[in-house]
Amino acid sequence: MSNGQWYPPEWPDRIRALAAGELTAATPRRAATVMLLRDAAAGTGGGPTVHMLRRRTSMAFAGGAYAYPGGGVDPRDDDRLVGWAGPALESWARRLGVGAPAEAQAIVCAAVRETYEEAGVLLAGPTAGTVVTDTTGADWEADREALVARELSFAEFLDRRGLVLRSDLLGAWARWITPEFEPRRYDTWFFVAALPAGQRTRNASTEADRTVWIGPGDAADGYDRGELLMMPPTVSTLRTLRPYATAAQALEAASGQDLAPVLAQARLEGDELVLSWPGHEEFTKHIPSSGTGGTGGTGGTGGGAA
Repeated sequence: MSNGQWYPPEWPDRIRALAAGELTAATPRRAATVMLLRDAAAGTGGGPTVHMLRRRTSMAFAGGAYAYPGGGVDPRDDDRLVGWAGPALESWARRLGVGAPAEAQAIVCAAVRETYEEAGVLLAGPTAGTVVTDTTGADWEADREALVARELSFAEFLDRRGLVLRSDLLGAWARWITPEFEPRRYDTWFFVAALPAGQRTRNASTEADRTVWIGPGDAADGYDRGELLMMPPTVSTLRTLRPYATAAQALEAASGQDLAPVLAQARLEGDELVLSWPGHEEFTKHIPSSGTGGTGGTGGTGGGAA
């Protein structure tokens, strides 16, 4: 294949079924994913690197694809106010394009919780101006596992630890919605954040077989060469990170990023199915109407960890 686009072979049949009215689109589940950045070592001259995980090849959805830590919203995060620092929930609701402050809280909570669950990094602190520096130890791991199992809500976790969520350490970057013909759909907000001082990432996800710190440009180049498998939202966000020399510059630029939802469109042109993402022409795929697809096309946003 000419690049590392992930493309499930069942998509053409599902697209035809949707067009024929034989398939009902699933309602997207809210999700969040975080592009965690850290600056290169002093004197190396490199820009920031981004933390990525590789989904296990045994995964039914996007096995082997590189993505960011992320996942679905826990409905409990809509129901109870959490310890909060940074912009007000009303401000976050406007930025994220949602109608209620509680919904904005749930999305931001998902971003912070999933980063902790999958990378061991926690964007929270005892006060509005501090961040925890060490999340290692048996007690921290027990809490992390309880969050993963949904035995502990994020609000309960913060309360037990005496912490406030540092929403000011996050910048909303993009929003992608899984195509209507996918059986599992996600409405995913992409955030950017810098690795807090003193904390380290680790592969804490059961869905990943490896993690890497890699320059956004290097990762995008690896995709272009067909060496790294990725979904369109991942590639697109990597490309938009390339211009920034530091993590701080990327965070500062977050407020100017377009959060209009990106949703794939499928149409029939002659004897071809055309799959496209408006505004992202590089991912357009032409599929012969009698074809069955293959691994050289495009994929959607899955699991919130696109």
